Amino acid sequence: MALSDPQPIGSTNGDRFPLGTPEIDTPEPGPENPTRRFGLAAALLFATFLTTLLAGMQLQNDFLNNQPLFTFSQGILPLAWIAQQPSRLLLGIPFSATLLLILLSHEMGHYVACRCYGVQATLPYFIPFPTPIGTLGAFIRILSPFPSRAALFDIGIAGPIAGFLVAVPALVLGLAFSKVDLALVSASNTHLAYPAIFYLVRSAEGIHLPMSDIYLHPVALAAWVGMLATSLNLLPGSQLDGGHILYALWPRAHRNLTRMLAVVLLPMGLFLWTGWLIWFAVLLIFGADHPYVPQAPGLNQRHKWLALFALFMFAVSLMPVPVQSQGWTLDWHKVVDTVHRLLHYLHFPLASPLSASE
Repeated sequence: MALSDPQPIGSTNGDRFPLGTPEIDTPEPGPENPTRRFGLAAALLFATFLTTLLAGMQLQNDFLNNQPLFTFSQGILPLAWIAQQPSRLLLGIPFSATLLLILLSHEMGHYVACRCYGVQATLPYFIPFPTPIGTLGAFIRILSPFPSRAALFDIGIAGPIAGFLVAVPALVLGLAFSKVDLALVSASNTHLAYPAIFYLVRSAEGIHLPMSDIYLHPVALAAWVGMLATSLNLLPGSQLDGGHILYALWPRAHRNLTRMLAVVLLPMGLFLWTGWLIWFAVLLIFGADHPYVPQAPGLNQRHKWLALFALFMFAVSLMPVPVQSQGWTLDWHKVVDTVHRLLHYLHFPLASPLSASE
């Protein structure tokens, strides 16, 4: 994820300049301490390596010993178990290395694109967290304005493409190492949904079994997390990667589509998957407006083809309900009623024309 600093650049509305393209007042860069930023990025990367290593160790141990997914049969933090045989930490390397490589590739895609266009950005900041996968992802901060829509597009799309191109081979390898065990999959209290790319790879590998019968190897699970991260970052709104791409392609639609996305994510978070509430909150925090980006140079045919590829990545990685707990049910009547009430409360102008000009 590539996030601009929340300060307005050029305009508080992002794209409204009726008198033509203005001069952008770029604040003078303050004193920087590259060593300090590098140290923070390195520390967060190391901490995330440790948390994902611990998670991967448990996942690999349960996989080898035929325990259901996310059982954590040795406990949440099995320090005594590790102390008995420290080499057990090595079990976590396949999952940790795969997941970190996917996330790092995504963020470095943004970073390298920023360097190519002379845009100031931080190194990737990873977020270690004691979740079942050991992390909440990573992000970079954009520290200077985007010089053009072409630059914005390329910086926005470089991350998802880089991460996707690493996640696909990991998925191919991980599915090959996975095993068929319907009893173990059914015994887990946590059930994963699978995006379309999993079915495409399964067919390409000649696996003629339902995905619900397959117990994912930790490498395949890391690829699953990578695909989830790809789809979330490609959501078309605010300052997510998909929001940057959308603004570069269609500036005047960005604000209204971000609001529409927020309206959709709230009931999805309430009734489908609570994780959508986090992304609803992200949209609220960063808002519907996008910092102003100069119109020229514009996009060319290459950008249009890449936009189609971004749409493909989003389509094959999207999971409306990524995770389900045992006993989970969905009441569609409540979903529809919530959407209707939310639209009425917000007085959302679904049929009104877009107010900003491209």
